[in-house]
Amino acid sequence: MDWAQEIDSLTFATAERLARQHVGVVVAAVADGHVGFAGAGSAGGTGSGTPGADTLFEIGSVTKTFTALTLARMADTGAVELDEPLARLLPDGTAVPSRDGQEITLRHLATHTSGLPRLPKGMMLRALLRPRTPDPYADCTADALLSGLARTRLRSAPGRRMHYSNLGAGLLGLALARRAGTTYGELVGSQVCAPLGMSDTLVAAHATRPGRLAQGHDRKRRPTPPWNLADLAGAGGLWSSATDLVAYVRAQLDGGPAELAEAIRLSRQVEHRSTRFTWMHLGWTAHRLHPRQGAHLQIWHNAGTGGFSSFTGFDPETGTAVIVLSNTQRGVDAAAFDLLRTLQGRVCARGAS
Repeated sequence: MDWAQEIDSLTFATAERLARQHVGVVVAAVADGHVGFAGAGSAGGTGSGTPGADTLFEIGSVTKTFTALTLARMADTGAVELDEPLARLLPDGTAVPSRDGQEITLRHLATHTSGLPRLPKGMMLRALLRPRTPDPYADCTADALLSGLARTRLRSAPGRRMHYSNLGAGLLGLALARRAGTTYGELVGSQVCAPLGMSDTLVAAHATRPGRLAQGHDRKRRPTPPWNLADLAGAGGLWSSATDLVAYVRAQLDGGPAELAEAIRLSRQVEHRSTRFTWMHLGWTAHRLHPRQGAHLQIWHNAGTGGFSSFTGFDPETGTAVIVLSNTQRGVDAAAFDLLRTLQGRVCARGAS
C-alpha cells in the first residue's frame, strides 16, 4: 500500500468507526499534500444518501476560528486594533462591563479571556428550565445581547484567565460587522471565504443550498431542526463542507494566499497560556502532546449544536490536518484526535526512514 492509499484507508476506517454511533459522517485527512475523503451513514432529510465532501453541515463553534481570523485580517488592514476596547465598536451609550480597571478588548474576546460568562444574560436559566428548546439562540438579537451585556458581571478581570464564552465570540462577530457596516455572514465571506474559494461556507445555507444540507439529529438519532444564532452568529452560525474546510486548513498549513498570509500569521502569533502545555491562539485551542505520544503540536477546535458535531485540527509542523463533520449531537473528538495523532506519527516515521 502506498502512502496516499494509506491515508485514504485511515480516513475510511475513521468514518466507519464513527458511523456506528452517528447517523452520518464525513472525514477528511490531509498529509504530505494528499487529501483523503470518506463518508459513511446517511445525510438524512432530502439528501438521504451517504454524505460526501460537498454535503453541508452546521459547524457550530468552529465558526469562532473564522470570526477570529476575520479580526486578524481587519487588524492587518487597519480597520480595527487587536487591543481596541469592545465599547468603541458598539452603539454609543452601550454599557460594557469591566473589572479591576480593565476594559474588554477584541483580543480578549478572540482568546476567551474577556471574563464574560459562557452564555448571554438569562440564557442559562432558560436552558435549565427548558433544556429541550429546539433553537436556544434564536432570540439573541443585537438589542437583546447589548441590553443583557449591561447587566453582566465579569468572572475575572479581562486578560487574566481563560473562560470559554459563546457570548464573547458572538459579540466579537457583531462588533466587527458593525465596524465594517455589513452583516456577519457577508463580512466572513469577503474577509476569509472569498480569498480561499470557500463558496459553501455561509450562515444562511438553508436558503441557498437546501438540497445539499445534512439533516441534524439528537443523541437518540431523532431529526432536529437547525439552529439560528441570530446576532450571536460569530459564535457558531456557519455551515460548511469538508471540501471548504480542507481549503481552510491548507491555508493554515501553508500560510494561505497573499491577502490572508499576514492575518494567519498574526492569529497564531497571539498566545494566551493556560498551562505549560496548552494555550489559546486567536480562535484556536492548542496543545503539545506528551513526549511519549510524540510531542506533536495540535491546533484545533471542536463543536456541537442541537443536531451536529464537528472537529477541525491541524499541525503545521508535520503538515497534517483532520476534519470530521457529523449530523448527530454526539462528540467526534476521540476519533478525530486519534486520526490526527496517527497521521503525525506516520509522517514523522516516513521522514526518519
